[in-house]
Amino acid sequence: MRISTTILLTDETIRPDRLARELEQRGFGGLYLPEHTHIPVSRQTPAPMGDPLPRPYARTLDPFVGLAAAATVTERLALGTSITLVAQHDPIVLAKQIATLDWMSGGRFTLGVGFGWNVEEAADHGVDWRRRRDVVRDRVALMRALWADEPVAHDGEFGSVRASLAHPKPVRPGGPRLLVGGAAGPTLFDHIAEYADGWLPVGGSGLRDAAPELHRVWRAAGRRGEPALVPAFVQPSPGKLRHYRDELGAEEVVLQLPSGTELEVLRALDDYSRYL
Repeated sequence: MRISTTILLTDETIRPDRLARELEQRGFGGLYLPEHTHIPVSRQTPAPMGDPLPRPYARTLDPFVGLAAAATVTERLALGTSITLVAQHDPIVLAKQIATLDWMSGGRFTLGVGFGWNVEEAADHGVDWRRRRDVVRDRVALMRALWADEPVAHDGEFGSVRASLAHPKPVRPGGPRLLVGGAAGPTLFDHIAEYADGWLPVGGSGLRDAAPELHRVWRAAGRRGEPALVPAFVQPSPGKLRHYRDELGAEEVVLQLPSGTELEVLRALDDYSRYL
């Protein structure tokens, strides 16, 4: 089981290039970065992590710029988003960003896809909150058309693109590994089985009961193999990690690092190194 990390990087924390070097030198598997374009001051949406919203959420770095910096100073470290708010992006531009980052890193990128929690943030991007899951599904299909080996058109409910020349291509045919985040439920599992490679749940609560249902939906959709299970934002303990590996079959776990100074983050890495 690969041990990766996630962190809310900001203009007040350790830099992404410095963190990436330290992760690779210690033997960690990967670095995942979250996304918030902005946090409206007039927000009425309750934050799932509690209010008042912690300061770093309004100061997060752009994940693709941060991961590009990480890619240039590492050779083996896996890179990913935890998560990308796909509904808030122009999918043609996003497809180019993803393909470029994946190509630059030699195929080390994982696209973590999410639907968001901040209604006001999404509204500023023109997102119809009730349809956001359908928007994400359609935009993933559009991006896959641009990533195809031969020009392919996509005519969707929420976006279209002509058959086009679009390079670079992701290293893996069809696009990079794609994980969907979110709480367990029929709609989420249907979408994972339809267009993703696995699930990126927050923490591990309830996974023992939910994982078998995901596998059932996956098989019912005619998918081969097994969906990847990658618990994220995990506060580790030896027992918890053994449970993910031995009982749930998780191929990777993403540990939560503090959104702190360089010294605070490096101390956390030293502490987490015992799990490697």
